Amino acid sequence: MEAQQALKMQQARRVRIGVITIVILAILTGLEYWISISFTGTLVYLSVIALAKAGLILYYFMHIAQIRYREGGH
Repeated sequence: MEAQQALKMQQARRVRIGVITIVILAILTGLEYWISISFTGTLVYLSVIALAKAGLILYYFMHIAQIRYREGGH
């Protein structure tokens, strides 16, 4: 019984982190859009935001941090 409850809590935590990550990505996308239409010469700023978004995607959705800890495969 406690194991099931712990599993449900863990799943709820993962969903919550996923939703927060999606919201952050949406905010960064809006920021990118606003910067691109409001200013000129914004390549550096947009590149930094794009790298931040790529990092979030790699870490939270592609689980890149777990790859080095696993042995023997994907």
